[in-house]
Amino acid sequence: MHNVVTIETTGLGDRSYLVHDGEHAVVIDPQRDIDRVLAAARAADVRITHVLETHIHNDYVTGGLALSRATGADYVVAAAEDVSFGRVPAADGDRFGSCGLTLTAVATPGHTPGHLSYVLRADESAPVAVFTGGSLLYGAVGRTDLIGSDQTVALTRAQYRSVRRLAGDLPDPVAVYPTHGFGSFCSATPASGTSSTIGAERVANIALTSDDEDNFVKDLMAGLNAYPRYYEHMDPANRRGPAAPDLTAPPAAGPAELRRRMQAGDWVVDLRQRRDFAGRHLAGSVSVELGDPFATYLGWTMAWGTPLTLLGDSAEQVARAQRELARIGIAPAAAATGTTEELASGQLSGYQVCDFADLAASWGAPGRVVLDVRRPDEWRAGHLAGAVHIPFWEVEGRTGEVPAGEVWVHCASGFRASIAASLLDRAGRRVVHVDDDWERAEKLGLPVTTDS
Repeated sequence: MHNVVTIETTGLGDRSYLVHDGEHAVVIDPQRDIDRVLAAARAADVRITHVLETHIHNDYVTGGLALSRATGADYVVAAAEDVSFGRVPAADGDRFGSCGLTLTAVATPGHTPGHLSYVLRADESAPVAVFTGGSLLYGAVGRTDLIGSDQTVALTRAQYRSVRRLAGDLPDPVAVYPTHGFGSFCSATPASGTSSTIGAERVANIALTSDDEDNFVKDLMAGLNAYPRYYEHMDPANRRGPAAPDLTAPPAAGPAELRRRMQAGDWVVDLRQRRDFAGRHLAGSVSVELGDPFATYLGWTMAWGTPLTLLGDSAEQVARAQRELARIGIAPAAAATGTTEELASGQLSGYQVCDFADLAASWGAPGRVVLDVRRPDEWRAGHLAGAVHIPFWEVEGRTGEVPAGEVWVHCASGFRASIAASLLDRAGRRVVHVDDDWERAEKLGLPVTTDS
């Protein structure tokens, strides 16, 4: 008998797993906030004996070492990885777990050079599941360009062969449990679905529907787009062996302290809904709405190491943001709660929110600048004629490049545009936030082009 408990981290597009037989449990790829895993183990009344990493992660800070220390479990990391902590080394063919629940390591390089998958067997029976990390995803594979451009081609070829090895070695009914692929930028192409099997992947996965490795490499590499800047800091942190996060409430900051922090160059981030921020906010603060993309886009936009203060409607809202940021290694230096008027001490700002219909109705108005802050691949696929393109994570450092005039800022949904609009507002520009879906732009008659 086996049970698989899925622990989702939707904001990062990842899943962790607690696998148990009713008595013993194995955890695969835990996120840094390990209290969720411990709660799942208590609910199942099981003892965690092993913590397994499929790879050294690039999109989050692991909770693996902290969880192993908290439970006394063996911490299993690929023998090929250079880490600065004690671990149980794993290599192809090694087995871990209890007598009733065993997982066999399978070398599946590609997403990273030392990547492992783990095949689950219950009571020495045929394989029933495989935990694939960033190798075989649902309809996709993990991206292969996170280690370095000089290794991307070799890793892409390795990824193709690894996925095909899993499909060749495992029978169709085996359930597939990836770590990435639910919105994570660790997926090379968009993944699809929330469950799958080896049999289903044979007819749907990009690495299994083509027998031409060269074509696979060409197509996959052509589809690799920008990924969050904070990723470069995750691998070193995970090799050092991160501790569990400190989730105690940050020090409280009043209006004078908030102003001092902004004058010092700190980021003071308002967690409220983006339209509420636009209507009225503390002058100089930045809008990063607390939703599923929150940590990804804040970590992508804010320069690494910038001191951070959180503004929230409540202590609970701040605590949620603090937890999400801890997963990528960011800890707020301070926080404040209350109404905008209370926190601003009279220093308020705001700007207009419109949609693409408003933009279409006044297209060509003199003195208007349209700023597209989407990724470069989105821009190349189609953009508004005459628009200026600055990816949202570069806006803070490139405000001087935005032409004079009223700046109408858009992205694909309004979320990233809200961050960029607030940064321009902070820089003293007159902005309009286009809070709308990109798909509506061409339907409304706006001129969309692919010209560079």
